[in-house]
Amino acid sequence: MSLVAPLVESARAADRSRERARTLSPWLIGCCYILGAVAVTWRLWVDPATRTQIGDIQDVNLFAWFMHYEATSIAHGRLPALTTATLNPPYGISMMWNTSLLLPGVLLAPVTLLAGPQTSLTLMLTLGFAGSAASLFLVLRRWGASLVAAGIGGAVYGFSPALLNSGIGHYNLQFAVLPPLIIDALLRIVTGRGSAVRAGVWLGLLAAAQMFTGEELLSDTALAGLLLVLVLVANQPRRVSVKARHAVIGMATGFLVMILICGHALWEQFRGPLTEHYAPRFTHYTSYLSAHPGVFVTPPGNLLFHTPASAATAAAYPGHMTEYLAYLGWPLLVVLAAAAVCYWRHTPVRVMAVTFAVLELLSLGGRYRVVGPLLPWHWLQGLPVFGELIPDRLAIIADGAAAAVLAFALDRARQAARSGDWHRGHAAHLATGAAVLAVLPLIPLPYAAAAAAPVPAGWQAAIARLRLAPGARVLVVPIPEEHFTQPMRWQADTGVPGSLIGGYFLGPNRSGQTRVSPGPAGTDAQYLDPLSTGKAPSVHRSLAQLRADVAYWHPVAVIDVLHRRSRLGPVLIALFGRPSFETGRLLVWRL
Repeated sequence: MSLVAPLVESARAADRSRERARTLSPWLIGCCYILGAVAVTWRLWVDPATRTQIGDIQDVNLFAWFMHYEATSIAHGRLPALTTATLNPPYGISMMWNTSLLLPGVLLAPVTLLAGPQTSLTLMLTLGFAGSAASLFLVLRRWGASLVAAGIGGAVYGFSPALLNSGIGHYNLQFAVLPPLIIDALLRIVTGRGSAVRAGVWLGLLAAAQMFTGEELLSDTALAGLLLVLVLVANQPRRVSVKARHAVIGMATGFLVMILICGHALWEQFRGPLTEHYAPRFTHYTSYLSAHPGVFVTPPGNLLFHTPASAATAAAYPGHMTEYLAYLGWPLLVVLAAAAVCYWRHTPVRVMAVTFAVLELLSLGGRYRVVGPLLPWHWLQGLPVFGELIPDRLAIIADGAAAAVLAFALDRARQAARSGDWHRGHAAHLATGAAVLAVLPLIPLPYAAAAAAPVPAGWQAAIARLRLAPGARVLVVPIPEEHFTQPMRWQADTGVPGSLIGGYFLGPNRSGQTRVSPGPAGTDAQYLDPLSTGKAPSVHRSLAQLRADVAYWHPVAVIDVLHRRSRLGPVLIALFGRPSFETGRLLVWRL
């Protein structure tokens, strides 16, 4: 009797210890994700208010402008307007047609107001890595993956080259926290798990949140979800058909919830004053940005394991590093192929492997480098919405599918190994080791960082001396556009001027077709901006045309930030006369 009691107590203590380990392990994995995210972004955190990633400063400046605009709206006690003339007056811009990060901008408004827009962007970047990894980890756990397998799968997705390179400037794509949750909610509806209404409400809320974070990633997720459901139905037609009523109720509920939240914004986008449509020329541009087969196996220079030759190849990629998204490496591709073959009878592996393969095929675009054979995307890009998507960005969702294949296959391998004797049990560790080795080539290096464009000396003094009314229009020369976004950064960092003529954004031209920086400001920038750098302009604008454009903008002031450039000075003097005053390196006209 004295011997039995200690044995029972010892067994209970062991059970409690295992229970504590199961409870703490997910939190430890989450902490590892956070540490990994900080390791990638630490050079930005050295001075988060001013340091940015090197590589796509124009897009970084654009997102900083959006974060400042949204925070300013919250500071005035209102939500951001869906159209605003703070940029590109008198027409303004549509927040819905641009990657405006409306929801993150509102949620991070306190950070932006206290520490600046760049701090909010760096925080969002860090949360994007850790949150995306944790999101897929939770989804994999919900669908039966073990802690180890789900932990590895979450890391593959959250720190994938697709998210790493998107983070160079495309914050709306790098913050990929919601897509796994959306796919999870969709699968729960289709497979009949839980309440259809509750799952539908959750799906609608997630879809609405993603729409106000990034519409393109929502479209990519919807395409991947549709594909996943089709593959699931093809694999288990009887089981899914039994749940058809449950699926219809859940999907209808989700659609209604999303429309209730997003209906006004969608109406403003497609029926509002700044609605636009994609021209065939723009569709060709989006199709051109498709994955190259060589990208899958050629590591870029921002990964730990690369060669000088592979880094040079990636740096010369036509779509630049922000579009170099498809890399997974030979080891992981071989493991994924072997997993699909070995565990083809296991439904989760089979379904996710087919989904991964089709998404990667679609990411190749409609035709391989214009002259190659037609690919499946060719027949999709003419459909509504699809023509507006950039194919290579499907790699983000495809990496999530690859991570799921790896996780489910790893569990099957570990289970098979443990079912035998001691030596086979030892093989479970070998399977885990093989999975880790396969993902080692994906280890990222920290982002290279540099200081953002500083506010020019005299900028705020000039604005203060002008005593501008709120919303007064100011023309800054060189005119801000796609290749010169510094004035947008200065406006975001200082809050002045209230309305900046020109800008870098998507908007409709006179025919309603989508263009980058459309309107007279963009055209005049092509003439005036090269003069400021001593280059020959690509277009010619007469003084009469420039005067007509100035009358259209009706600015109250003009600021020349590069007045020492002699070729530009005579043009400005011919337009506006002698400057009203000079401060720092700025010439200022009060009109």
